[in-house]
Amino acid sequence: MSSKSTAQLRLHTETADEQPSVASAELDPLCRAFETATGWQLRYEASPVGFGETWATPIDVGGKAAGRLALVPGTGDNDGFKGKAACRTSNGQSDAGSKSELALVRPLALAIASQLNEITRLRQAVWQREAELAAGVPVAARKDEEPHLAERLEAVLKAGANSVGCQAAGLYLLDDATSSLKLRAMWNLPEERLLAPPRPLRGAMADLEALVGHAVALEDATLVPHWKCPEDFAAAVCVPVSSPSIPLGTLWVFSSEARGFSAEQTNLLEIIAGRLAADLEREMLLAAGTKSKQRNQQIDLVKQWQRERLPSVAPLIDDYEIAAWTQQADEVGGDFHDWIVLADGRLALVVGDAEGVLLEAALGAATVQASVRAHAAHRHSPGKLLSRVNESLIVASPGGQRCGLAYALVDPESGEVVQSMAGPCVALIVGVDTQEITTSDAPRVGDTLDAEFGNDRAKLGPGEVFVLMSGGACGAIDAAGLRIGEPTVASLVGKHLCESAEALAARIRTLFEAGGQISEDMTVLVVKRRGSA
Repeated sequence: MSSKSTAQLRLHTETADEQPSVASAELDPLCRAFETATGWQLRYEASPVGFGETWATPIDVGGKAAGRLALVPGTGDNDGFKGKAACRTSNGQSDAGSKSELALVRPLALAIASQLNEITRLRQAVWQREAELAAGVPVAARKDEEPHLAERLEAVLKAGANSVGCQAAGLYLLDDATSSLKLRAMWNLPEERLLAPPRPLRGAMADLEALVGHAVALEDATLVPHWKCPEDFAAAVCVPVSSPSIPLGTLWVFSSEARGFSAEQTNLLEIIAGRLAADLEREMLLAAGTKSKQRNQQIDLVKQWQRERLPSVAPLIDDYEIAAWTQQADEVGGDFHDWIVLADGRLALVVGDAEGVLLEAALGAATVQASVRAHAAHRHSPGKLLSRVNESLIVASPGGQRCGLAYALVDPESGEVVQSMAGPCVALIVGVDTQEITTSDAPRVGDTLDAEFGNDRAKLGPGEVFVLMSGGACGAIDAAGLRIGEPTVASLVGKHLCESAEALAARIRTLFEAGGQISEDMTVLVVKRRGSA
């Protein structure tokens, strides 16, 4: 490149002030008062090199050295500590320079330096927090929203070009692959330029240089054609348009005549580029916020729908009380409970725990609950019903829809309980002298087509309590991070057998919630047979 061409190209690199500053408005009168009281000059020096001070201590701002607080011998016009030191000094040594006098003054200077460090630290923290709070201002669209984004971008481009005496401007944004630049907004360029294909980023030297943080000023574009000015103009400036995390593209302003661009003008164009980036990001945030609001509304509807699918009225069966609760770890989840009074008078109890996250788990739970109710309408045993539900899930779904499931039939007349479980569920029968804990190693329903589910039989006597818990409840932990375990639940129930089923269910819930935030979906169902053993 010839020297003439080199003179027509300038790169402006943005640099931050690396030297932190200390506000000295309050420090100056303090230093004057210090000299009046002690006879020593207390100075704040930003330079790391000493200027004749006797003693100095560093001052930090934001972890960076900002200067020193130094003690310098005074002019001799003040008394203060000097007068006292002079009375004690008889060897002709300078009063201000005596070691005894410095020992008197230095603790006070150290205390002032400590306070100055604390003030500067607090000011730095406030400065940072205010900027963070500014970034936290919610973005919301007004009903009387300003003009379309295209109009706003064109207005910013026009104002930016006019501010530096240019005649046109264009905003070029990167594609998703970061391989080309497309003109997305412009001012005073031919309208058909918006229909032009994207410019390849490879070989676009000015754009590449701008994207790494430099402002490129082509003072005579005809002399530096290899920098590839995108429009036919005599001079141009290219500055980066970027968010704090990623580059978005470049801003070009064009001049009809060859001319120079000052550092102030390129800085102004970088501010204009920041305004363009802010407008683009705001538009993206508004779109994302709208989608998030719609999603939250849908989640709330699903949450309400899922809650309404849980039974709210216990069946009226003589000598029996029924209560249950389901707690999802997230807004919606896969746990559910249900009860059904069959045609033959038996009470069917269901506790389920569908796998998945949010809507996936909620849909899985709804599917299993509907399948259980459908198959319960036909003659069945608990194990047979689980087999039918398992087959329905595997045949009707593409796979991966699994659910822990506990199903029990209670005969109100005899108190006989027949139960079957798939996956990590637990059944308890607790009486005055009885604690039966039943678990299962059978796979979850929906896991494998040839899974077999057996039946376990037990007896629920008068005064005894039957408890079904889902897998999440079985894995509940206490405040120390230890698993609570079925024996602890059984012991809690055994101590309060005189209470109602609802009160017992509430006690178990309190036990589980005492461990802190619930990380797994949980369901507990309690059936109490009234009477005495």
